[in-house]
Amino acid sequence: MYCNFCYRHCNINEGQSGFCGVRKVENNKLISPNYGFLEALAIDPIEKKPLYHFLPGTKTLSVAEVGCNFKCSFCQNWQLSQTKKSKNSKYVSPKDLVNLALEYKVPSISFTYSEPIVWQDYVIDTAKIAKKHNLKTIMVTNGSFSKEARETLSLFIDAFNIDLKGDSKYYKDICFGNITPVIEGIKYLIEKGNHVEVTTLLIESIHSEEIVKQLSKTLKKLDVKVWHLSRFFPNYKMNNYKATSESFLSEMVNIAKSNGIDFIYGGNSTIDTPTICPNCKKILIPNHFRLNYINNNLKIEKGNCKFCGAKIYGLF
Repeated sequence: MYCNFCYRHCNINEGQSGFCGVRKVENNKLISPNYGFLEALAIDPIEKKPLYHFLPGTKTLSVAEVGCNFKCSFCQNWQLSQTKKSKNSKYVSPKDLVNLALEYKVPSISFTYSEPIVWQDYVIDTAKIAKKHNLKTIMVTNGSFSKEARETLSLFIDAFNIDLKGDSKYYKDICFGNITPVIEGIKYLIEKGNHVEVTTLLIESIHSEEIVKQLSKTLKKLDVKVWHLSRFFPNYKMNNYKATSESFLSEMVNIAKSNGIDFIYGGNSTIDTPTICPNCKKILIPNHFRLNYINNNLKIEKGNCKFCGAKIYGLF
Protein backbone atom coordinates (compact mmCIF):
# COMPACT_ATOMS: atom_id res chain seq x y z
CA MET A 1 0.00 0.00 0.00
CA TYR A 2 1.43 3.37 -1.05
CA CYS A 3 1.77 6.30 1.33
CA ASN A 4 1.49 9.69 -0.39
CA PHE A 5 2.63 11.92 2.49
CA CYS A 6 6.15 12.56 1.19
CA TYR A 7 8.23 12.22 -1.95
CA ARG A 8 9.35 8.68 -1.05
CA HIS A 9 5.91 7.18 -1.78
CA CYS A 10 6.73 4.15 0.37
CA ASN A 11 5.08 0.88 -0.65
CA ILE A 12 4.20 -0.57 2.77
CA ASN A 13 3.28 -4.20 3.39
CA GLU A 14 0.87 -5.46 6.03
CA GLY A 15 2.27 -5.00 9.54
CA GLN A 16 5.16 -2.88 8.28
CA SER A 17 6.03 0.82 8.48
CA GLY A 18 7.37 3.25 5.89
CA PHE A 19 10.78 4.93 5.93
CA CYS A 20 9.63 7.41 8.59
CA GLY A 21 8.56 4.61 10.91
CA VAL A 22 5.31 6.31 11.89
CA ARG A 23 3.05 5.40 8.95
CA LYS A 24 1.93 1.79 9.16
CA VAL A 25 -0.35 -0.72 7.44
CA GLU A 26 -2.72 -2.61 9.74
CA ASN A 27 -5.65 -4.72 8.56
CA ASN A 28 -5.02 -3.54 5.03
CA LYS A 29 -5.36 0.12 6.06
CA LEU A 30 -2.69 2.81 6.11
CA ILE A 31 -2.77 4.39 9.57
CA SER A 32 -0.92 6.83 11.82
CA PRO A 33 -0.65 5.09 15.23
CA ASN A 34 0.63 8.29 16.86
CA TYR A 35 -2.23 10.46 15.58
CA GLY A 36 -2.92 13.23 18.08
CA PHE A 37 -0.34 12.07 20.62
CA LEU A 38 1.71 15.21 21.13
CA GLU A 39 5.27 14.83 22.38
CA ALA A 40 5.81 18.58 22.55
CA LEU A 41 3.50 21.50 23.24
CA ALA A 42 4.66 25.03 24.05
CA ILE A 43 3.95 28.69 23.45
CA ASP A 44 6.84 30.31 21.56
CA PRO A 45 7.64 33.69 20.05
CA ILE A 46 6.83 33.26 16.37
CA GLU A 47 10.38 34.44 15.62
CA LYS A 48 11.70 31.09 16.94
CA LYS A 49 10.19 29.15 14.04
CA PRO A 50 11.89 31.25 12.54
CA LEU A 51 9.32 33.54 10.94
CA TYR A 52 10.19 37.24 10.84
CA HIS A 53 7.64 38.41 8.28
CA PHE A 54 4.52 36.64 9.49
CA LEU A 55 2.71 38.14 12.48
CA PRO A 56 5.98 39.41 14.04
CA GLY A 57 5.90 40.09 17.75
CA THR A 58 3.18 37.51 18.43
CA LYS A 59 3.18 34.14 20.19
CA THR A 60 2.32 30.82 18.56
CA LEU A 61 1.15 27.50 20.00
CA SER A 62 3.85 25.02 18.91
CA VAL A 63 3.14 21.28 18.77
CA ALA A 64 4.78 18.08 17.58
CA GLU A 65 4.20 14.40 17.17
CA VAL A 66 7.22 12.14 16.66
CA GLY A 67 8.82 11.19 13.36
CA CYS A 68 10.67 12.34 10.27
CA ASN A 69 11.32 11.14 6.72
CA PHE A 70 14.96 12.32 6.82
CA LYS A 71 17.79 11.11 9.04
CA CYS A 72 19.95 14.22 9.29
CA SER A 73 23.15 13.53 11.20
CA PHE A 74 23.09 17.02 12.74
CA CYS A 75 19.41 17.04 13.80
CA GLN A 76 18.78 19.56 16.57
CA ASN A 77 15.55 17.83 17.65
CA TRP A 78 16.54 14.20 17.13
CA GLN A 79 14.82 13.01 20.32
CA LEU A 80 11.52 13.80 18.59
CA SER A 81 12.30 13.39 14.92
CA GLN A 82 14.13 10.08 15.11
CA THR A 83 11.60 8.42 17.41
CA LYS A 84 8.95 6.16 15.90
CA LYS A 85 6.57 5.73 18.82
CA SER A 86 5.10 8.22 21.26
CA LYS A 87 6.45 7.80 24.78
CA ASN A 88 5.53 10.65 27.07
CA SER A 89 2.68 12.03 25.05
CA LYS A 90 -0.90 12.96 25.74
CA TYR A 91 -3.69 12.69 23.20
CA VAL A 92 -5.02 16.07 22.12
CA SER A 93 -7.75 16.11 19.51
CA PRO A 94 -7.61 18.72 16.74
CA LYS A 95 -10.64 20.45 18.27
CA ASP A 96 -9.06 20.54 21.73
CA LEU A 97 -5.80 21.91 20.30
CA VAL A 98 -7.66 24.76 18.62
CA ASN A 99 -9.53 25.44 21.86
CA LEU A 100 -6.20 25.58 23.67
CA ALA A 101 -4.92 28.20 21.24
CA LEU A 102 -8.08 30.21 21.76
CA GLU A 103 -7.77 29.87 25.53
CA TYR A 104 -4.21 31.23 25.50
CA LYS A 105 -5.22 33.93 23.01
CA VAL A 106 -2.47 33.21 20.49
CA PRO A 107 -3.20 34.01 16.84
CA SER A 108 -1.56 30.92 15.35
CA ILE A 109 -0.72 27.23 15.72
CA SER A 110 2.69 25.94 14.57
CA PHE A 111 3.39 22.34 13.56
CA THR A 112 7.10 22.10 14.28
CA TYR A 113 10.04 20.49 16.16
CA SER A 114 9.90 17.12 14.32
CA GLU A 115 8.69 16.70 10.70
CA PRO A 116 4.98 17.47 10.28
CA ILE A 117 4.96 16.03 6.77
CA VAL A 118 4.79 12.55 8.31
CA TRP A 119 1.89 13.49 10.62
CA GLN A 120 0.10 15.75 8.19
CA ASP A 121 -3.25 14.03 8.70
CA TYR A 122 -3.35 15.61 12.17
CA VAL A 123 -2.00 18.88 10.77
CA ILE A 124 -4.74 19.12 8.14
CA ASP A 125 -7.55 18.13 10.52
CA THR A 126 -6.42 20.79 12.98
CA ALA A 127 -5.91 23.47 10.31
CA LYS A 128 -9.44 22.98 9.00
CA ILE A 129 -10.89 23.72 12.43
CA ALA A 130 -8.43 26.55 13.08
CA LYS A 131 -9.59 28.37 9.95
CA LYS A 132 -13.14 28.45 11.30
CA HIS A 133 -11.83 30.37 14.31
CA ASN A 134 -9.64 32.78 12.32
CA LEU A 135 -6.45 31.18 13.62
CA LYS A 136 -3.43 31.07 11.32
CA THR A 137 -1.50 27.84 10.83
CA ILE A 138 2.25 27.41 10.37
CA MET A 139 4.32 24.46 9.22
CA VAL A 140 8.06 24.21 9.93
CA THR A 141 9.26 21.50 7.58
CA ASN A 142 12.03 19.96 5.51
CA GLY A 143 9.77 20.57 2.51
CA SER A 144 10.06 17.10 0.96
CA PHE A 145 6.37 16.89 0.15
CA SER A 146 4.79 14.52 -2.28
CA LYS A 147 2.95 16.28 -5.11
CA GLU A 148 -0.35 15.30 -3.49
CA ALA A 149 0.69 16.58 -0.07
CA ARG A 150 1.93 19.98 -1.20
CA GLU A 151 -1.28 20.56 -3.13
CA THR A 152 -3.42 19.73 -0.09
CA LEU A 153 -1.30 21.51 2.51
CA SER A 154 -1.16 24.68 0.44
CA LEU A 155 -4.93 24.98 0.91
CA PHE A 156 -4.86 24.85 4.70
CA ILE A 157 -1.47 26.13 5.92
CA ASP A 158 -0.93 29.88 5.92
CA ALA A 159 2.83 30.08 6.42
CA PHE A 160 5.76 27.73 5.87
CA ASN A 161 9.33 27.80 7.06
CA ILE A 162 11.17 25.34 4.84
CA ASP A 163 14.71 24.08 5.35
CA LEU A 164 17.03 24.21 2.37
CA LYS A 165 19.83 22.28 4.00
CA GLY A 166 22.62 22.28 1.43
CA ASP A 167 23.46 21.07 -2.06
CA SER A 168 22.40 17.72 -3.53
CA LYS A 169 25.48 15.92 -2.18
CA TYR A 170 24.76 17.26 1.31
CA TYR A 171 21.21 15.91 1.13
CA LYS A 172 22.43 12.49 0.06
CA ASP A 173 25.37 12.11 2.45
CA ILE A 174 24.18 13.89 5.60
CA CYS A 175 20.38 14.03 5.44
CA PHE A 176 19.72 10.73 3.64
CA GLY A 177 17.20 12.65 1.59
CA ASN A 178 16.76 14.40 -1.73
CA ILE A 179 16.93 18.10 -2.60
CA THR A 180 14.64 17.92 -5.65
CA PRO A 181 11.26 17.69 -3.87
CA VAL A 182 12.33 20.52 -1.55
CA ILE A 183 13.05 22.86 -4.46
CA GLU A 184 9.80 21.81 -6.13
CA GLY A 185 7.89 22.37 -2.88
CA ILE A 186 9.28 25.88 -2.34
CA LYS A 187 8.50 26.79 -5.96
CA TYR A 188 4.95 25.44 -5.78
CA LEU A 189 4.01 27.15 -2.50
CA ILE A 190 5.38 30.52 -3.58
CA GLU A 191 3.48 30.31 -6.85
CA LYS A 192 0.31 29.44 -4.91
CA GLY A 193 0.72 32.51 -2.74
CA ASN A 194 1.51 30.85 0.58
CA HIS A 195 3.85 32.74 2.87
CA VAL A 196 7.28 31.08 2.64
CA GLU A 197 10.49 31.72 4.55
CA VAL A 198 13.55 29.49 4.10
CA THR A 199 16.17 28.41 6.65
CA THR A 200 19.65 26.98 6.15
CA LEU A 201 21.60 25.63 9.14
CA LEU A 202 25.24 26.40 8.40
CA ILE A 203 27.95 23.96 9.47
CA GLU A 204 31.22 25.86 9.20
CA SER A 205 33.37 22.93 8.11
CA ILE A 206 30.86 21.81 5.46
CA HIS A 207 28.99 24.79 4.03
CA SER A 208 31.50 26.53 1.83
CA GLU A 209 31.25 29.97 0.28
CA GLU A 210 30.46 28.29 -3.05
CA ILE A 211 27.57 26.32 -1.56
CA VAL A 212 26.07 29.46 -0.02
CA LYS A 213 26.41 31.28 -3.36
CA GLN A 214 24.76 28.35 -5.14
CA LEU A 215 21.87 28.23 -2.67
CA SER A 216 21.48 32.00 -2.92
CA LYS A 217 21.13 31.82 -6.69
CA THR A 218 18.62 28.98 -6.41
CA LEU A 219 16.46 30.83 -3.88
CA LYS A 220 16.56 34.06 -5.88
CA LYS A 221 15.40 32.17 -8.95
CA LEU A 222 12.52 30.71 -6.92
CA ASP A 223 11.58 34.26 -5.84
CA VAL A 224 12.18 33.57 -2.15
CA LYS A 225 11.97 36.84 -0.20
CA VAL A 226 13.15 35.77 3.28
CA TRP A 227 16.18 33.56 4.03
CA HIS A 228 17.46 32.68 7.49
CA LEU A 229 21.06 31.48 7.85
CA SER A 230 21.50 29.87 11.26
CA ARG A 231 24.45 28.73 13.35
CA PHE A 232 24.94 25.00 13.90
CA PHE A 233 25.61 23.63 17.37
CA PRO A 234 27.00 20.11 17.93
CA ASN A 235 24.24 17.55 18.33
CA TYR A 236 23.13 13.99 17.62
CA LYS A 237 25.69 12.21 15.39
CA MET A 238 27.75 15.36 14.82
CA ASN A 239 28.86 16.08 18.36
CA ASN A 240 32.48 16.03 17.21
CA TYR A 241 31.94 19.08 14.97
CA LYS A 242 32.58 22.59 16.20
CA ALA A 243 29.80 25.10 16.60
CA THR A 244 29.55 27.54 13.71
CA SER A 245 31.28 30.77 14.66
CA GLU A 246 29.66 34.19 14.65
CA SER A 247 32.32 35.43 12.26
CA PHE A 248 31.60 32.67 9.72
CA LEU A 249 27.87 33.31 9.93
CA SER A 250 28.42 37.04 9.41
CA GLU A 251 30.60 36.35 6.36
CA MET A 252 28.02 33.97 4.84
CA VAL A 253 25.18 36.44 5.45
CA ASN A 254 27.12 39.08 3.52
CA ILE A 255 27.84 36.63 0.69
CA ALA A 256 24.18 35.58 0.57
CA LYS A 257 23.10 39.19 0.13
CA SER A 258 25.03 39.48 -3.13
CA ASN A 259 22.27 37.82 -5.20
CA GLY A 260 19.57 40.27 -4.23
CA ILE A 261 17.24 38.31 -1.94
CA ASP A 262 15.26 41.02 -0.18
CA PHE A 263 15.57 39.87 3.44
CA ILE A 264 18.43 37.79 4.86
CA TYR A 265 18.87 37.12 8.57
CA GLY A 266 21.39 35.47 10.85
CA GLY A 267 19.95 32.96 13.33
CA ASN A 268 21.07 31.35 16.61
CA SER A 269 23.28 34.38 16.85
CA THR A 270 23.91 37.76 18.44
CA ILE A 271 24.51 39.29 15.01
CA ASP A 272 22.22 42.25 14.45
CA THR A 273 20.28 41.62 11.25
CA PRO A 274 17.38 44.09 11.24
CA THR A 275 14.62 44.25 8.66
CA ILE A 276 15.60 46.88 6.10
CA CYS A 277 13.36 48.23 3.36
CA PRO A 278 14.68 46.90 0.02
CA ASN A 279 13.66 50.17 -1.62
CA CYS A 280 14.75 53.05 0.64
CA LYS A 281 17.19 51.03 2.82
CA LYS A 282 15.80 52.38 6.09
CA ILE A 283 15.45 50.14 9.16
CA LEU A 284 11.90 48.89 9.64
CA ILE A 285 12.43 46.44 12.53
CA PRO A 286 15.65 47.02 14.54
CA ASN A 287 15.73 43.68 16.37
CA HIS A 288 13.35 40.77 16.01
CA PHE A 289 13.77 39.61 19.61
CA ARG A 290 13.62 42.93 21.43
CA LEU A 291 10.63 43.10 23.73
CA ASN A 292 7.79 45.41 22.78
CA TYR A 293 9.30 46.37 19.42
CA ILE A 294 5.99 45.62 17.78
CA ASN A 295 4.44 48.54 19.63
CA ASN A 296 7.33 50.96 19.64
CA ASN A 297 9.60 50.42 16.67
CA LEU A 298 7.77 48.71 13.82
CA LYS A 299 8.03 50.94 10.75
CA ILE A 300 5.64 48.92 8.61
CA GLU A 301 2.06 50.06 8.20
CA LYS A 302 -0.55 47.91 6.44
CA GLY A 303 2.28 45.95 4.82
CA ASN A 304 4.11 49.01 3.50
CA CYS A 305 7.28 50.81 4.49
CA LYS A 306 6.36 53.89 6.57
CA PHE A 307 9.19 55.86 4.96
CA CYS A 308 8.76 55.27 1.23
CA GLY A 309 5.54 53.26 0.91
CA ALA A 310 7.16 50.21 -0.68
CA LYS A 311 5.34 46.91 -0.21
CA ILE A 312 7.07 44.69 2.38
CA TYR A 313 6.71 40.93 2.00
CA GLY A 314 4.72 39.29 4.77
CA LEU A 315 1.79 39.62 7.14
CA PHE A 316 2.20 42.41 9.69
